Amino acid sequence: MKTHIPTPDAYQDMREALRGMLGSFDSAYWQKIDHERGYPEAFVNALTEAGWLAALIPVDYGGSGLGLAEASVIMEEINFAGGNAGACHGQMYNMGTLLRHGSTAQKELYLPKIASGELRLQSMAVTEPTTGTDTTQLKTTAVKKGDRYVINGQKVWISRIQHSDLMILLARTTPLAEVKKKSDGMSIFIVDLREAIGKGMAVQPIANMVNHETNEVFFDNLEIPAENLIGQEGKGFKYILDGLNAERTLIAAECIGDAYWFIDKARRYASERVVFNRPIGQNQGVQFPIADAYIETEAANLMRFKACTLFDAGQPCGAEANMAKYLAAKASWEAANVCLQTHGGFGFANEYDVERKFRETRLYQVAPISTNLIYSYVAEHLLGLPRSF
Repeated sequence: MKTHIPTPDAYQDMREALRGMLGSFDSAYWQKIDHERGYPEAFVNALTEAGWLAALIPVDYGGSGLGLAEASVIMEEINFAGGNAGACHGQMYNMGTLLRHGSTAQKELYLPKIASGELRLQSMAVTEPTTGTDTTQLKTTAVKKGDRYVINGQKVWISRIQHSDLMILLARTTPLAEVKKKSDGMSIFIVDLREAIGKGMAVQPIANMVNHETNEVFFDNLEIPAENLIGQEGKGFKYILDGLNAERTLIAAECIGDAYWFIDKARRYASERVVFNRPIGQNQGVQFPIADAYIETEAANLMRFKACTLFDAGQPCGAEANMAKYLAAKASWEAANVCLQTHGGFGFANEYDVERKFRETRLYQVAPISTNLIYSYVAEHLLGLPRSF
């Protein structure tokens, strides 16, 4: 019987090092966090102190200088170990906006402190209640007044604010009626949450099905220094799009970690559970769905690494990142259903962790981009069909 479900690859040494650390946070730890609707502070601290969350930060700024492929393995292994990378994955891809588009002074100020754990950059505020994924219609504004920008508006589904020091914010700096392209006139800022909350920024937590720390945010004349603008004013939408490929690929890796967890859990239970004097895994009606889930996950895994390879080579990878996210989210959800069905009634018991992971992996059919929008992307950009929206 195999010890580890993921196919051996070039990252085995990294995987083994990660598993040594992740093993300290067992099922009981994650069950307690979920039951309390808490945040895995000790877990995130351990990852930070070991340098794992600084994987993508260049060595010159105190990070590891690794690629997206390595970062994706970190996310995958967290979920394969039974954890939830959603508690910390924001730092991986939010940091990229600062790294790729920030000034030298901004990078020197923030990146070393993010790498060391002195500062956390876990939050990004883009989505709004009335616009959803139609980002060009966002209504949050940033008006420059002297050496400050004044922010007004509202955001929703903004995660990990309570455990972040900094936040990436997308706001409109030129009214929509005054731009030639609707994607123009938006800008990116870095917000110091320690100075903003209670001083023009209010946060309202959103209770949800998953133990995922997320919020609605209100801006009422929040003032931030003009030097907190990242890159050029009006180019923010382009900067956000630039980081989405990394986000989607990392989420795909998390889904793959979940899928392998479900498959391994189902495989072990089917081998051990005896009904009618035989292990239930001997029945093809039980073993075939598990085998199918494994095949789908392996295929998604290939697309994940294709997206990583292109991203790390600086090549266009929008199609691959989108397809990796779609395939991985689909594979993890199908594996979740198989695992729950294999366990029968026990799958609903908290102590088996299946119901917790079942809830967690369902999120990725919806976020960070829905399945239907990926269909639209593929239809338009790869198949040449007319734009549907």
